[in-house]
Amino acid sequence: MSISPSAGASIPVGTETPTVTSLGPASAVTSTSVAEQVGDRIWTITSGVSPVQVGAFDPVGKTVDRKFSLPTGAGAWAMTHIGTDLYIGLYTPGDIYKVDTTTGTAAKVAQFGSFVWSIAATPDGKIVAGTYPDGAVHEYDPATGATKSYGAAIAGEQYVRSIAADATTIYAGVGTKAHLIAIDRATGDRRDVLPAKYADRTFVATLALDGTKLAAGLSPTGTMLVFDTTDLSNPVEVQTPGGDQYVTAITLSGADVYLGTRPSGTLYRYRDNALTRLGSPYDGAYFNRIFVEGSTLRAELTSQVVDFDEASGTFSGTDLGQAGLPPAPEQPMAIAATPTSVLVSGKAGIQVHDLATGASTRTFLPGEAKTMTPVGRQVYLGVYTLARLWQMKPDGAGLHEFGRIGNEQTRPTDAAYDARSQTWLLSTEPDYGKYDGTLVEQHLDTGQLEVHRGVVPHQSVRSVTTADGIAYLGGATRNSLGTDPILPEATVVAFDQRRNKVLWETAPLAGAQSYSAVAHYRGRLYVTTDDGRLAVLDPRTGKLVAGTTLGTSQSRLTIARSGLYGTDSKRVFKITPTITGTPAVSTVVDGLASQIYGYPLITTSHDGAALYTIKGRDLVRIRGLR
Repeated sequence: MSISPSAGASIPVGTETPTVTSLGPASAVTSTSVAEQVGDRIWTITSGVSPVQVGAFDPVGKTVDRKFSLPTGAGAWAMTHIGTDLYIGLYTPGDIYKVDTTTGTAAKVAQFGSFVWSIAATPDGKIVAGTYPDGAVHEYDPATGATKSYGAAIAGEQYVRSIAADATTIYAGVGTKAHLIAIDRATGDRRDVLPAKYADRTFVATLALDGTKLAAGLSPTGTMLVFDTTDLSNPVEVQTPGGDQYVTAITLSGADVYLGTRPSGTLYRYRDNALTRLGSPYDGAYFNRIFVEGSTLRAELTSQVVDFDEASGTFSGTDLGQAGLPPAPEQPMAIAATPTSVLVSGKAGIQVHDLATGASTRTFLPGEAKTMTPVGRQVYLGVYTLARLWQMKPDGAGLHEFGRIGNEQTRPTDAAYDARSQTWLLSTEPDYGKYDGTLVEQHLDTGQLEVHRGVVPHQSVRSVTTADGIAYLGGATRNSLGTDPILPEATVVAFDQRRNKVLWETAPLAGAQSYSAVAHYRGRLYVTTDDGRLAVLDPRTGKLVAGTTLGTSQSRLTIARSGLYGTDSKRVFKITPTITGTPAVSTVVDGLASQIYGYPLITTSHDGAALYTIKGRDLVRIRGLR
C-alpha cells in the first residue's frame, strides 16, 4: 500500500459543533539567554517571545530603566560591545543589531543566515560571529558596513557555538564534534588547536579571552581548558566536580577565572591552580554572564540578576520581570491536563492554569519540560537538557528532580503511562552528535529505572504509547542534531515491557523520516508521519491495515471520550474508523495557527469530555465533542 502526502489534501468539515473557549496566554515568561555590561547597565534580551525585548538593568536601582523591542528575531544567544555601542546577534533570522546605548536607538546592520550563536569584538573594532547551521565564521566592520565570511570553521560541522578574537586570530568553538579552530584573520588559514584527547567531547561551547589567556568550556564533561595563546599546545585542564556537564559562562579577571556550571548551577573561581566553589543561587541556575567590578561579583541568569557576597557566601537576586521586563506570551513546548489544572510548559517554567478560578500562575523549572504526564496526584516531567526526571503536584507545588536518564540522552520527546505495571514511559533523543535514542521505563512503584537504548535501531525515538504491557514506539531517522541519518526510512517497533523484547519492527510507509505520534485505539495502532500521512497497523503483527493522508506536516494524537483526535497546529481533526478499513478524517476546529516550539500540542481533559490545544499563543478548550 502506498500513501503519499498531498499538498492539496481535502479534509471535510465534521458534523460536530464544538465550543472553543480561550483560557488566555498558554505560557508567559521573562527568559533571557545572554547579557552584556555597557557602562553602568547590564543589557539583556528576551528569548522565545514576540517581539523580543531589549532591556537595560540598573544594578543600583534594581530596575530595568530602558526597554524597547526589535522588529525581527525570536531571541538571542550573542552580545558584545565596542565602546557604548552594543551588538546583538539574533536567531530566526540571524540578524545583527547595533544599539546605541546612549540614545537607546537600534538598527539592523547585517544578517548572517538564520542563527547567530556567538559574537565577539576584535581589538581593531570589528565584530566576528559564529553561526548555525553552516558552522561558519563571519565578520562585520562597523566603520564601513562591509561584511566578509571565513566560511565553515571546519567541514561537516554545523555549530560555531562560541567565538573570541585578538588582533591576529579568531578562535571558533565548534560542535557537535568538538573542535577549537584558530583562524588567521589576514589569510583565513586555520588549524584545530583542541588537543586530540578531547576529541570525544560534543562542543567547545564557551570561550573567554583576555590578553593571551584563552579559556574554553567543553561539553558534556564540564571541563575548562586554559590556554596561553602564545603557545596553544599545552592548555591547563580544570575539571569541575560533582558531575556537572556544562560550563555556561566564563569571565577572566586578572589572575582569576570565574565560571558557572550546569546542571548544579554553581559559581566557581579558579585561582593559583585551584578551583574554589563559591556557591549556587539555586539548584539548576543557568549563568548567562558573570561580571566582576572591583570587589563586586554579579551574574545574569535566566530571569534574574544576582549579586554574590563572598564574605557570607550568599546570593541576593532581582527578578527581571518584577524589575521592568515583564513576562510575555511564549511558544509552548508541552501540555497536560489534570482534574484541577491544565499545565503548559515553556522556557524555564510551567504555567499552571487553575480550572476552578481561571487564574494562571508560573512555577519555575531550571530547564524545559518536553513531556508532562499526570499520574494520580502527581505530574511527571521529562526535562531538557540532560534528560532529567522531575515530579510536582498539579498546582505546581513540590517540584523536585528525582532522576536522570543518562546514556548520552538529552531530549525527552514523548511519554505515556502504563497503569497496569505502574510504569512511566519516555522516548528520547540523544545528545548532539550522538546516535540511538531510548525507551525509558521508570517504575513508579519500585523506583527502578530501565533504559533501553537502540531499541528502535539507528534512530532517535520520537513517540511512544502503551497498551496491555506492550510499548509502541515511533522512530526518527535523524538521531540528534548534528548527525546524518543512517537509515533511509523510519520504523515503528513493538516492545514487550515485561520480557524486554522487541516483538516486531516495521517500516509501514515508504520514505517516512519520522513517526511523530502513535496511538492505540479500538484494537488498532494509529501512527502519523512528519509529512502528513496516517497509517493504521495491526498491533499484534505490525502489518499495515489501512492509511490515508492527514495533510502535509507532523501531528499529535489524543484519545477523548468521543473518539480519536489530533492536531497539526493548523486545525483539530477527528479520525473515525470505518467498515471499509480506511479511516475517515474530518476537521473539528480550524484556524488554530498555533505558535508552538517543537511538536504540535493537544491533550484531553481528565474526564475525556474536552480537548485542550493552542490557538496562536493562547490555551483553548474545545467542548461539545460527540
